[in-house]
Amino acid sequence: MYQILVADAISEEGLQPLLELKEANIIQKKVTDPEVNLSEIDALLVRSATKVTEELMEQMPNLKIVARAGVGVDNIEISAATKRGIIVVNAPNGNTISTAEHTFAMMASLMRNIPQAHQTVKNLEWKRNTFVGNELFGKTLGIIGFGRIGSELAKRAKVFGMGVRVFDPFLTNERAIQIGVQPSSLDELLANADIITVHTPLTAETKGLINEETLKKTKKGVYFLNCARGGIIDEEALAIFLENGHVAGAALDVFEVEPPTDNPLLKFDNVIVTPHLGASTKEAQLNVATQVAEEVKLFLEGKPVSNSINLPALSKEVFEKIKPFHQLAKQMGSTIAQCMKEGINEISISYAGTVTELETSYLTKALLAGFFNDRIDIPVNEVNAILTAKEVHLTIGEKISTNTFGYSNCITAVAKGDHNTFTVRGTYIENYGPRIVFLNGFNIDFLPEGNLLYIQHTDRPGVIGRVGRILGDYEINIATMQVGRKAAGGEAIMILSFDKDIDDFYISLISQLDEITSINRLIL
Repeated sequence: MYQILVADAISEEGLQPLLELKEANIIQKKVTDPEVNLSEIDALLVRSATKVTEELMEQMPNLKIVARAGVGVDNIEISAATKRGIIVVNAPNGNTISTAEHTFAMMASLMRNIPQAHQTVKNLEWKRNTFVGNELFGKTLGIIGFGRIGSELAKRAKVFGMGVRVFDPFLTNERAIQIGVQPSSLDELLANADIITVHTPLTAETKGLINEETLKKTKKGVYFLNCARGGIIDEEALAIFLENGHVAGAALDVFEVEPPTDNPLLKFDNVIVTPHLGASTKEAQLNVATQVAEEVKLFLEGKPVSNSINLPALSKEVFEKIKPFHQLAKQMGSTIAQCMKEGINEISISYAGTVTELETSYLTKALLAGFFNDRIDIPVNEVNAILTAKEVHLTIGEKISTNTFGYSNCITAVAKGDHNTFTVRGTYIENYGPRIVFLNGFNIDFLPEGNLLYIQHTDRPGVIGRVGRILGDYEINIATMQVGRKAAGGEAIMILSFDKDIDDFYISLISQLDEITSINRLIL
């Protein structure tokens, strides 16, 4: 009999899949309840209230799976669960429709001044001429981030006769044609969209993506929407552009600090707001609960789950063997994603040497998880990576090779895009760690961890010194430097590592050197 602890409030209807499982005993109590014997619990279901810490897991030696009825898993220590072979599952698409609908409702309300007009009528006022709005028909909607929510929003916008431009580095031309949207650079989208909505995760790369500089590139009279994550739009910059009339209005469901109290945006009549309601529908709450209950049921029945956040459950011995290669594969996938800023149609992965003795399919999924991480609006992991690749029409190839390039083991990944190809090769060396040993035509050797700069340049005397001088003048310490070149005086690269992320200001100074051809920030 499986002991299943439901630690947060989940309706009986949402638990229905588990209630149908004869081998399950469901306990609906908090983890702190003295009547709960934590040592006997096999499965734990939570929302956001319960913190699933390493200390809690230590009290639950039989715990096999943790299910989060929602998308975010910030309240669960994933690494601690992985070390213990505990599966963590969530419901990444349970609120897709609710968030897309909420965004569309906010857009329509914003364009037609519905909240403002509503309030005046409630105040027994009749101001028809005050609230002349704008139609959605014929307007261009700019969608930044084209995951599940962005895709659903595009479908609805097209039905309303809107044109849709999309900025997403991983949107291929094939998928854009299939959905009927126009792929654009960020600058093209900013310059042409009448309404702009953001649907990316909040990462170091997307934080403040809409800022003073990007706002200057937009049309006068543009509207903005954020029903994704607070912080993607710089709120102070948005307030300035609302004040000067360049931005005609905004609709916000999320804020950098929630609840917003001393927020400058709240003073504007042309800003409409809701208290983080994107996922707050009865259907969405039921969907996420039912999804995770079904996942737990499948797992306990010995069947595969589809929304695991971490590695599938492995024996301790197998996990320890695959763990270093698993990390290397994720780092390689992330390197491709951060270096190749275009639609990618195919990724081919080959394995050689001792790594071929392991379950390489897990490593392929890990590489894809690293590739998709922070690039689409749902968590991608080793279990749903292949499904996600299919959804975005990304072809995946895997093969075993005899060419180890002189290493005891190596993994090579080749990404093919609409215009370019990118190759990365890595190896794991015992007592030395993961290494990237080949990067897009250059032999190199660096540790793929932390804050890095990948600089492509012309091999001329003094280039490295000038880069070092710029950073030294601002007291920025270079932790390590690795270089590679194809031929003397030709193309070359350098990989610099730092103790902390490098500000864009310093990157822009380096990019002004004549010999520099490109700079990519890598956070691995």
